[in-house]
Amino acid sequence: MLQEYFSALIQLIAGFGFAGLIIILSVIFGRRAKMGQGADVPYECGNVPDGDGAPAFFSVKFYLVAILFLVFDLEVVFLYPWALGFKDFVLNNGAAFGAMTVFIAVLMIAYLYAVGKGVVVWHRNPAPRSRG
Repeated sequence: MLQEYFSALIQLIAGFGFAGLIIILSVIFGRRAKMGQGADVPYECGNVPDGDGAPAFFSVKFYLVAILFLVFDLEVVFLYPWALGFKDFVLNNGAAFGAMTVFIAVLMIAYLYAVGKGVVVWHRNPAPRSRG
């Protein structure tokens, strides 16, 4: 009975042993960082960090566009397999074509609603220039 799990036990031992060996070797041969002069400052993509580290606030429009992206991205997940089987399944089955037509119509209504609410409008009116 235990012979069935022997290979899994050997693999577990080898995995943990390799991980431990790598950690021990990195402690023995790794360089030590000098503390000071920015060594303990978080990396900010090459920029010197400023501020207190509080999270930046984003416009609500950013989140609305993110949700719209998820909705229409998931649409592709359902539409792609349907399109692949179009010739074999959908042309011979009117209900499959009707169901996808209703699905796309509902998504189109949602998209038009979002456009009507101004969710996808990113430009702002330019500030008036002073004459002078």
